[in-house]
Amino acid sequence: MSIVVKVGLASCGVAAGAAEVYVTLLKYQQGGADIELKKTACIGMCFEEPIVELSGGSLGKISLGKVDSANISNWVDAYRKGEMPETNVILADEHPACRNTLINEQTRIVLRNCGVIDPTSIADYEASGGYTALRKALSMKPEDIVEEVKSSGLRGRGGAGFSTGLKWSFAARAQGKKKYVVCNADEGDPGAFMDRSTLEGDPHNVIEGMIIGAYAMGADEGYIYCRAEYPMAIHHLKVAIDAAEKKGFLGNNILGSEFSFTLHIKEGAGAFVCGEETALMQSIEGKRGMPTIRPPYPADSGLWGCPTNINNVETWANITWIINNGADAFRKIGTDKSPGTKVFALAGKIAGSGLIEVPMGIEVRDIIYKVGGGMKTDKPFKAVQMGGPSGGCIPASLLDTIVDYDSINATGAIMGSGGMVVMDEGTCMVDVARFFLNFTQNESCGKCTFCRIGTRRMLEILTRITEGKGEMEDIQRLDDLASNIIKGSLCGLGQTAPNPVLTTLRYFRDEYIAHITDKRCPAGACTSLLRYEVIPEKCIGCTACARKCPVSCISGAVKQVHQIDQEQCIKCGACYSACKFNAIRKG
Repeated sequence: MSIVVKVGLASCGVAAGAAEVYVTLLKYQQGGADIELKKTACIGMCFEEPIVELSGGSLGKISLGKVDSANISNWVDAYRKGEMPETNVILADEHPACRNTLINEQTRIVLRNCGVIDPTSIADYEASGGYTALRKALSMKPEDIVEEVKSSGLRGRGGAGFSTGLKWSFAARAQGKKKYVVCNADEGDPGAFMDRSTLEGDPHNVIEGMIIGAYAMGADEGYIYCRAEYPMAIHHLKVAIDAAEKKGFLGNNILGSEFSFTLHIKEGAGAFVCGEETALMQSIEGKRGMPTIRPPYPADSGLWGCPTNINNVETWANITWIINNGADAFRKIGTDKSPGTKVFALAGKIAGSGLIEVPMGIEVRDIIYKVGGGMKTDKPFKAVQMGGPSGGCIPASLLDTIVDYDSINATGAIMGSGGMVVMDEGTCMVDVARFFLNFTQNESCGKCTFCRIGTRRMLEILTRITEGKGEMEDIQRLDDLASNIIKGSLCGLGQTAPNPVLTTLRYFRDEYIAHITDKRCPAGACTSLLRYEVIPEKCIGCTACARKCPVSCISGAVKQVHQIDQEQCIKCGACYSACKFNAIRKG
């Protein structure tokens, strides 16, 4: 039996050098090595890419992380001989491995095939149980499918958390000869890559879920709205749609039934506001993506005035599991009001940056320290931003908060689509609020005065504060502007834009006050407020700081205490990094 070698070739793997590793293994195979070389996507541990999985030998299945193309052939040789590689073993079925715990702490429904199958192979998908849910669904009445999804308690994973089954029932009852289903893959949150990884790793699962939903709601046409910045995801979708059509899973009279369904891909141009469902539909219709007033809701009048149902990638990706395993099995995972699992993208100052899937009800602390591997730096955890620009910051004091829609909302943050940006004590929370306000201000479509102008005024105030030019009245101004923007904005972008500011004011107000009254950034992150000073009793006059200073603002003779000219200092930190005696104070 030949050794099976799988290479993770998702975007994260390719960026880390996986393509070169694959070429090396291909040459190794062509040179006579008895291996079966396969492609897969990302298993979620982006921080360990490139990743190569080995199986079929006496050691069982193992995965190697941070693989180097120069050494991979030697490692495969060792595996073939039954010798465990001395380094880089991150996962192993039958042996201890450094990342086993991170995977074992997860419950994978949406991501069950990601990093396991070849996403461009419909045969691999079918071998893993693919399209069995569709066959089962076609033997059911459409209304029974809607009821099964409703009974599962699945809530929309795009952020709002509305009952998916109830949403489907609205579209199913809507009158109209023509109906549409849409997959919202317009993922634009900073630090979020759940949709991209899911579509790159298991496109057929999303497609199958959409076919089942279309059958249940009486739709005969659908769109996957995916941002053009995701070329690999789009390519894998196109390959999957073509293969599904050839196998009779898409098109006319699917699997010999009377049900027909056609699926298209619409590439978005990168406008964050098009993640809002009415703006998304405007974009699909070829118009400028701007939100429209509701009602009418899409279930009554959506694409081209026809009843339309819109769910995000993760929501659709849960459907096949629910149909195959039943609503009761889904409800056994998670909490009573938030059943199932949730996919999160971990980014920022966390050791295990990447994609995870955990049961609802898990504590934020366990996500950070068990599933995420803890902090990346030696600085303590400070906060985690959940929900992207529409969300808020959860502080260290609330690490015991459980992950479900109601509990997260109670903190002032939101579940969102699943982005989690982890921050340590070196992060300035005023600057974090400014960063997200800058994003939402740039992405505002401009239709609403409060969103267009109000977010700009908030951004100006936050910028002033980070530059040491703020005044105490600015805190009340931020509160007043936030309230008016929430009340006066038409869509979710404006209604949630103040959340990062409100949560940082709620939990980190002392940092705002320090910036305003003391003209000091407690985290030492705001450049305008930084000072680098020599500590006389520690300085030995080695001149290392003066030699590294790019503007020559440090003076002093050899073996004499040095001084920094604050007027000339550009606050680059070169002196701080160069000093081996901790004689430079940063603050």
